[in-house]
Amino acid sequence: MKNNKFFSVMTLTIALFSVAVVCKAQIPASPFNVVEISHTIKDYAVWKKAFDADEFNRKVSGLNFIVIGRSNENPNNVTVVLHASDVAKAKTFSASPKLKEVMEKNGVISKPEFNYYKVIRINTDSKETSWVQVTYKVKDFDAWLKVFDANGRTANRAAQGLIDVVLARGIDDPNIVHLVFDIKDMAKAKAYMTSDETNKLRISAGMIGSPKIEFYNTAE
Repeated sequence: MKNNKFFSVMTLTIALFSVAVVCKAQIPASPFNVVEISHTIKDYAVWKKAFDADEFNRKVSGLNFIVIGRSNENPNNVTVVLHASDVAKAKTFSASPKLKEVMEKNGVISKPEFNYYKVIRINTDSKETSWVQVTYKVKDFDAWLKVFDANGRTANRAAQGLIDVVLARGIDDPNIVHLVFDIKDMAKAKAYMTSDETNKLRISAGMIGSPKIEFYNTAE
């Protein structure tokens, strides 16, 4: 009886350890590279079934699943985030005729957009199911970062219903800023993200042009 209890405890411990290892592998220690794939689909259930079935081909190309987001405004606008262990392989996969064929066959009705980022900071503790991505070009990333850290206080954003999750920069253009914030209060978050004051702060940090602001709900 004691032996049975011992082996039961050991089995449970090993199982929990295995889950922890898998979860940790999905979110590597920063810095790491990701590819974001954005497109519009006809039917999420049909598309998701095909996406799951294509996991082997992604893994062969060094791509591992992180998250799927569905647009807050149109749930059929989908963004997939994948950890890219080899950016060259990821780009080859993204450009492959086979991937295009699979996407078209399973209801992708827009031209897919592929963006590659180096994640510099990540907060893995936040587990909110709504989030916002902000992307824009700056004159100089290092100069922008100093202003962001000095004036864009985490506590200030928290007061606006936002939690800092990802700080990344473009791989193809390192002066592209890519930020992800989890949302605890949607009304406050939208007001803050689109306010003149916030935009002035971005401009003072060297933003060129206008920011791309996208709100998502986590699908997976």
